[in-house]
Amino acid sequence: MNQQDELGILRPDQKQRPEGMLHYELYYRDTQSPWMVFIHGAGGSLVTWKHQVREFRYLFNLLLIDMRDHGKSKDISPAYDDYDFEIITDDIIDVLNFLEVERAHFMSLSLGSIILQKLHERRPQMVRSMIMAGGVFKADWKIHLFAHSGKFLSYFLPFRWIYDMFSLIVLPRKNHQPSRRLFRLQSQKLSPTEFLKWLGLYRDFFKVVKRFYRKKLETASLVVVGSQDHVFIHAAKRFASKQAHLAQLAIIEGCGHICNIEQARQFNSIVLSFLEELDLGRVAFPAPANLD
Repeated sequence: MNQQDELGILRPDQKQRPEGMLHYELYYRDTQSPWMVFIHGAGGSLVTWKHQVREFRYLFNLLLIDMRDHGKSKDISPAYDDYDFEIITDDIIDVLNFLEVERAHFMSLSLGSIILQKLHERRPQMVRSMIMAGGVFKADWKIHLFAHSGKFLSYFLPFRWIYDMFSLIVLPRKNHQPSRRLFRLQSQKLSPTEFLKWLGLYRDFFKVVKRFYRKKLETASLVVVGSQDHVFIHAAKRFASKQAHLAQLAIIEGCGHICNIEQARQFNSIVLSFLEELDLGRVAFPAPANLD
């Protein structure tokens, strides 16, 4: 039986997750600690954040979520034939409402940054800050090609081949290999049908990033990218330059797309410095980034 605290209020980590809700894991400290919510990328799982949990659990209440069809989030209700970002965001909001998380720092990776952008569009009051690792922003020709070619190839190739090929395109170098291997292992939990539903998000993808890119940012944000993130880095630089009043850009040299894994110690240091300055009310935003 669940135990209640002295006030008779059920703590978030003592609540029984309802059937049909996303799987999540909690590292709960106390009512005074700020919340941090983690949103992984397509094909990933909450395991993506293992290096962050080790350090951040002593400072924050952590909520790690497996997106629909990923990790242990199977048979999520209601079921849909196709997905859009409204559905994916609803899943997260259901978890936040259930755990009574009213406001939090949010950390996302890759496609998770678009989910975070959609969440911010719908519930800006929930978002204390946005931390986007390998963030995906304005859809340039590379991202258009990436999305449309995936849908085209799905008619001819097994989804496993497509995922492995794209992971090699995004993470091509030898030092990217551990990140590439981890994501390939996690993606094996996706069925072909589930993969195609997530691939179908490309129809909604362009509208979400376009709105977020054009709107003046009102929430302090940190974008962390690797200098070798050749597919997404230029759009991230342009976003940070355009939103320089509230967006800070950090580039980790010699690092690929999955920067929170490949250079975990440096990534954590950058994030914690940002949050410390934010808490003290003196985040220093740099001059617009070089767009070369």
